[in-house]
Amino acid sequence: MVGGIFPVFNKEISITPMFESEPPRVTCAGFDLRAFRWTQVMIFATEEINNDPAFLPNISLGYRILNSCASPTNTLRAALTLASGPEERELNAPCPPAISALIAESGSSQSLAVAGTLGPFQVPIVSYFSTCACLSDRAKYPTFFRTIPSDYFQAKALAALVKRFGWQWIGAIQSDNDYGRGGIQAFTEEVKKLGVCIAFVGTILRTYTMDKILDVVEMIKQSAVKVILAFVPEGDFYPLMKEVVKQNITGIQWIASEAWITATRPSTPEIYRAFGGALGFVVKKMAIPNLKQFLTGISPYTDPSATFVRDFWEIMVTDHLRRVNFKNQFGDHVFFDVNGDPPPSYDIINWQLIDGQVPTAMCSDACPVGTRKAQKKGKPHCCFDCIPCADGTIANSTADCTPCSREYWSNAGKDECIPKAIEFLTYHEPMGIAITVVSLLGASLSLATMMVFIRYRETPVIKASNSELSCFLLLSLFLCFLCPLTFIGRPTIWTCILRHTAFGVTFALCISCVLGKTMVVVTAFKATFPGNTFAGKFGPAQQRIIVCSCTLIQIVICVLWLKLNPPFPDMVFRHNNKKIVLECNTGSEAAFYAVLGYIGILALICLVLAFLARNLPDNFNEAKLITFSMLIFCAVWITFIPAYVSSPGKFTVAMEIFAILSSAFGLFTSIFAPKCYIILIKPEKNTKKHVMGKTLPEIRIS
Repeated sequence: MVGGIFPVFNKEISITPMFESEPPRVTCAGFDLRAFRWTQVMIFATEEINNDPAFLPNISLGYRILNSCASPTNTLRAALTLASGPEERELNAPCPPAISALIAESGSSQSLAVAGTLGPFQVPIVSYFSTCACLSDRAKYPTFFRTIPSDYFQAKALAALVKRFGWQWIGAIQSDNDYGRGGIQAFTEEVKKLGVCIAFVGTILRTYTMDKILDVVEMIKQSAVKVILAFVPEGDFYPLMKEVVKQNITGIQWIASEAWITATRPSTPEIYRAFGGALGFVVKKMAIPNLKQFLTGISPYTDPSATFVRDFWEIMVTDHLRRVNFKNQFGDHVFFDVNGDPPPSYDIINWQLIDGQVPTAMCSDACPVGTRKAQKKGKPHCCFDCIPCADGTIANSTADCTPCSREYWSNAGKDECIPKAIEFLTYHEPMGIAITVVSLLGASLSLATMMVFIRYRETPVIKASNSELSCFLLLSLFLCFLCPLTFIGRPTIWTCILRHTAFGVTFALCISCVLGKTMVVVTAFKATFPGNTFAGKFGPAQQRIIVCSCTLIQIVICVLWLKLNPPFPDMVFRHNNKKIVLECNTGSEAAFYAVLGYIGILALICLVLAFLARNLPDNFNEAKLITFSMLIFCAVWITFIPAYVSSPGKFTVAMEIFAILSSAFGLFTSIFAPKCYIILIKPEKNTKKHVMGKTLPEIRIS
């Protein structure tokens, strides 16, 4: 004896009793032709086995089929009834055997109830439509089998379908049972791996009140999704279908589970308006020989007591009386379609809902190049805003902004890294031209003044200012004026070495010469006092020693600098994000400031000595000129240090050049301009009497 449980009537109806003392009665309604055909296939298969002795020799199969009303409770009641045998039997009738196997059920929740109850009693249970992956647990359900694949495979296939069409923002409808919840859970786990977001999950059931159905309809209307997966049995989905059609909700691409993709209701003219074009996977079919002949032979006259046959005929007659084209035996009805060929599959899909185009399903459009995704607060990762990439970063093929390398910067569209502009002081830019002109002018004036001093070297003004030291000083100033030219152009190893060492040595030579002149002036002034013999000991040889020794110290500092950590060309990125500044790195900052500090010490000594000789006669004003020149020199370089540190880019180089030229012009103008004025403009004052003054005895200066 084989038992069978089918949802022939798929809806429970509670009947209110006429008297309050009576409990409410529950009955089943909603005759399901599809489930009834399942019962007939079971009967057909049983008879085929019994008619062929090759299948089960000396064994005859019997069957007993009960209705579950698509309810887990009714299914469990029916299973226990079948397992315990019939409740009523004739007194003289032999005891029929209990069932050897059970064919049940279409719903996963119903199958779970049966498998959990009868499994411990080793009753084989075979389901023909339960797909919940949970039923594959052999430890819990050791005697459960089925003829349909698990939802695990359908969920993977549906996820692949969604990915295939680029749908990233979809809704989901599940039935409030193990089938729907398990299917949507498996599907959600799969699509999350593919970056797909679930906008909402609506839950329905055939026994839900209309208010709950309307809540799901409102959820669909409020959402902007255009693709919805419905993982529900046909009976649970039908109430929602009717309400969707009633409210004229169209333009949605529905994805169907196997439970309703081949059902007849969505194909009716009424439902098709909203659900036509649904996509889904079907279980492969196989033609059963002689089944159609068996189905068309169903008649209430053959066996008046046959279960459900009378209900079946009432449905068939009522349905066909509505049809214009009536045929005998109703052979063209879908109930009798037993074609085992799978429905045609399509490499081209006629998208009926969206004007022949593949529908889009995205919460946010893909970000254009040059922008990045910014997650919307409280929304799934598929919902985002597109924000332009920050400066220095780009986004072309990805949705994230990636930084450019140090030598590159983002273009205006933020979709490409372009080389940064190279910045250094050049000869052809206005600043470079101005510096070159001023440097050459200063060098030319130095040479011209040297020629004047050589030409008029025998005049009192030249003799009074020490012609040899003056020529040394003019030569050093000539070199100082040429130093800025090494600061212009693209930095190289040699120009970096030359610009710092040449600057340090030439200025040390320059200030050494000024120091020598200062000491000459001081000793000459002291020589006017009786008994002072120091002036005679500070002759030309001592002056040369002072100049050479002071310059040699600076040379030693520069040699050590070049030996230990010399200057080198460097790329600086900190000043401007869009530019690379090429400059000479000092290498050792300590050595650089040692060079500057040594020059400052020499200048300070000169300033102090010149200040001590400030009381010389007005006409002999060499000490005052040196004092003024040293004040200018010190002021320029004291101002230079903070300006040098704070100036960006090539302006750092410009500030150093400005300090060199300013201090050189200060020295040149303060010391040599008055003398040139007397020699060239006022030659009548170029006399010993005027130079030495009227109140002092003659001072001999060689």
